[in-house]
Amino acid sequence: QVRLVESGGGLVQAGGSLRLSCAASGRTFYLGAMGWFRQAPGKDREFVAAISWSGSTTNYADSVKGRFTISRDNDKNTTYLQMNSLKPEDTAVYYCAQARSVAKLSRFAIDYWGQGTQVTVSS
Repeated sequence: QVRLVESGGGLVQAGGSLRLSCAASGRTFYLGAMGWFRQAPGKDREFVAAISWSGSTTNYADSVKGRFTISRDNDKNTTYLQMNSLKPEDTAVYYCAQARSVAKLSRFAIDYWGQGTQVTVSS
């Protein structure tokens, strides 16, 4: 079992920045790919970003390319999402997720989910 705990959410003005963290615990000897998803009120959960175990492969949703950066520190079992130039439409609950590959993450073939952290961007 792997437990994922997100942190770093909050309220920010449009144009501002936030950094989300996802700390993994449990069977972390090989976490595989890690990713971030988000779900706005009344909308389906959507893919945001993913990163491979080595960090050599990343993938982003078109809506966040150039503004968000995913990274990971395997020594700390932590994955990050740096969010810059935030827009009101980025408001959502952000979820951390783990899967066996970036491709599986992008297809929602998730092994473990975190509980989510709220991000609110005011205009």
